[in-house]
Amino acid sequence: MKFLHTADWHIGKKLHNFDLKYEEDDAFKQIERIAEEEKVDAIIIAGDLYDRSLPSEEAVKSVNEKLKRLNLVDKYPLLVISGNHDSATRLNTGSEWFKATNLFLNTKISGAFEPVEIEDTQFFLLPYFEPQEVRNYFDRQNLKNIQEAMQLIVEKIKEKFKPNMKHVLVAHFFAAGSTQTDSETNVMVGGLDAIPTSYLNDFDYVALGHLHDARASQAETIKYSGSPVKFSVSEATSQKGVWIVDTEKIAPKFVPLVPVHEINVLEDSFDNLISPSVYEKYSKEDYYAIRLTDTKVIPDVINKLRNYYPKILELRRVGEIQELKVEENKERDLTDPMKLVSDFFTEVTGEKLTSNQQKWVENALKDVNKK
Repeated sequence: MKFLHTADWHIGKKLHNFDLKYEEDDAFKQIERIAEEEKVDAIIIAGDLYDRSLPSEEAVKSVNEKLKRLNLVDKYPLLVISGNHDSATRLNTGSEWFKATNLFLNTKISGAFEPVEIEDTQFFLLPYFEPQEVRNYFDRQNLKNIQEAMQLIVEKIKEKFKPNMKHVLVAHFFAAGSTQTDSETNVMVGGLDAIPTSYLNDFDYVALGHLHDARASQAETIKYSGSPVKFSVSEATSQKGVWIVDTEKIAPKFVPLVPVHEINVLEDSFDNLISPSVYEKYSKEDYYAIRLTDTKVIPDVINKLRNYYPKILELRRVGEIQELKVEENKERDLTDPMKLVSDFFTEVTGEKLTSNQQKWVENALKDVNKK
């Protein structure tokens, strides 16, 4: 059989207060199209469907629509688990009758030991868990950390292996040797968070969620799908996509997703950035992280840049700002407050007051004199 592996949709997440619904919907349409083109027999969603345990009404509606589309309209069996951002209790609502439409949703440790069998493959759905849940399930209160917990879980899962079938683990955790990006919540459980990949050797394929870069794991059969949308500047160069896995040969194929709006990191001087030869290369609908190389003070620089790059996520200085030199011993006419303000403004900014700024200062000085 052939299946598609995706995860970490994080529906409802914002990018520096920018709504990402358009990006989420576009990525979903691409995933749906890939599933159709690859003629997959099932789709895995390895956790974090939502971005928070109490999702908004709009986020719930969006997830429901997407699951309904894949399962009831496109008729794909869905293999879904809860992640650390999901509320397992809320996501589990309705799971008992979901199975009637081949939507297999597991949010509890106990469900991991009841494999879902589709054609030649057994799927074991292991949701995000914390050690206490494992202590309670196995009645092992002396269990120290997530590594010990995972050893118990894998041994029990292996008891259900059928020798004539392939074995796929769907899980949501941090595998040893993997790399993280800024948009992921660092999951530290029991003081040690990394699961040794050697624990997973008996599975033909491990479909992971939690890390947002598909390159996070270099193991041949242990893969993160990564998130379908870029959620931070650290993911600017990350290639988003999904894995297609054929159980006959277990050679995962990565199929890229094309972002509808990119995150661009631009490092240059202010003058160059506002030059038509530069800004006309970019879409105003894209997102931007600006790295300014200027060392002089530029008044209201971010708003000036927004005229050319409306969706600025970050603005940083690459070098140190030059110290402003004010002539301390310069004689000043203390009888003319307007000239004092004007001179000070010019010394600090290197520019003269505009006509509007002059009016604001004049009005402010009149108010002060009245008092």
